[in-house]
Amino acid sequence: MKVRRVVTGHSTEGKATFVVDEYVAPVTLDLIPGNEFHRLWGADSTPTFPDDGSTPEFADYFPPVGGFRFGLFTIPPDGGTGAPANIDIETAFAEFEEKLPGMAEHLELDHPGMHTTATIDYGIVLSGRPVLELDDGEKVALEPGDTYVQNGTRHRWSNSGDVPAVLAVTLIGAVHNRLT
Repeated sequence: MKVRRVVTGHSTEGKATFVVDEYVAPVTLDLIPGNEFHRLWGADSTPTFPDDGSTPEFADYFPPVGGFRFGLFTIPPDGGTGAPANIDIETAFAEFEEKLPGMAEHLELDHPGMHTTATIDYGIVLSGRPVLELDDGEKVALEPGDTYVQNGTRHRWSNSGDVPAVLAVTLIGAVHNRLT
């Protein structure tokens, strides 16, 4: 998917201006073919206006408390190819950590795709039919135009449709107060 990022800022005179207009290539991984992650914007600190359009500094895929992320996430239809049979798993995990730092530590190897993060996630479905599953097995199928708010819950995504599901997501680092 071609994703264009247009960023506004301010001139030295304080006038609104376009400072970035570019295409952002997706992050793809050998370990999970068909998935795409567009890391569009984020920061690990309190937001400030980057008048020159420079991308704020951020490292890990998920933000720390006070940080945020904005991007797109593409999920291939269920029953996709999966990881290639001849994949070098050590190399694939190294690629995963290099391209999406910190994400793997949130994934549960004994429950593929299931994860929990200390974030509040806002999303809108742009295309496809993603399914959001919670830790008790409850599922909700979403359609284009549907939105969701994830409050640090244990979950996983799948795609019950026959075309890739694309979600626009904003992740905001939050203090995770689990109810006991």
